[in-house]
Amino acid sequence: MQEQSVITREIAVAKGAFAPGHLGELAQVVDFALVDAVLEETGTVQKRVRLLPSRVVVYFVLALALFERCGCRAVWSKLVASLDALALVRPCTSALCRARRRVGAAPFQALFETLAGPAAGPRTPGAFWQGLRTVAIDGTSLHLPDSEPIAARHAKRKRKSEDVEFGYPLLRLLVLIECGTRAVLAAAFGPETTGETTYAERMLDRLTSGMLVLLDTGFDGYPFLLQLRSTAVEFLCRSGPGASR
Repeated sequence: MQEQSVITREIAVAKGAFAPGHLGELAQVVDFALVDAVLEETGTVQKRVRLLPSRVVVYFVLALALFERCGCRAVWSKLVASLDALALVRPCTSALCRARRRVGAAPFQALFETLAGPAAGPRTPGAFWQGLRTVAIDGTSLHLPDSEPIAARHAKRKRKSEDVEFGYPLLRLLVLIECGTRAVLAAAFGPETTGETTYAERMLDRLTSGMLVLLDTGFDGYPFLLQLRSTAVEFLCRSGPGASR
């Protein structure tokens, strides 16, 4: 019989209602102190200790992004999978939704702005060209729930020459990413009726000297490229036949 080695480790878990807010390895990147700091900064710390404290709600929403194909309660089960011995309360879906609304978006924006940034080292494959850090700007569209408040701000698609909407309301998302690692450096989003270059302009302040920005057709209009040039970065843009120069 071959010799075997057993490696054990201890994981620190917060007490009581705060226990679910650890999410395994994620807390190594987004630690308790950082989450508590952004909650304090954005004024979203719970007024009293609830079954779903604000810190736990932040980790729950981060888990929703990691397990996007799972429902709320299934994600909660993953959040507390290793905490059976603590006999934690299992909240219902409506309680989880109310907790998300209570905390709001502000802490997540603060977390993103704190953590977003380059991740590549000098030897990371695909991250540098001729000493320049390669980054890219591109966009996509995301479906939103088809409710009246959302549909009032976010339009649906329309057939050409017809005033008939179909499908779900759409949100346009633009991201600035680092090539090689896919680390997100900046993001901007809003109604799809606003063009991509408008959202891209909001991210130009995240560009720094020593970057090479890669752009697809659609970003080749002269006004936008002129703004891009003013940031002192290098850029390479694929140009379409109808580009304005």
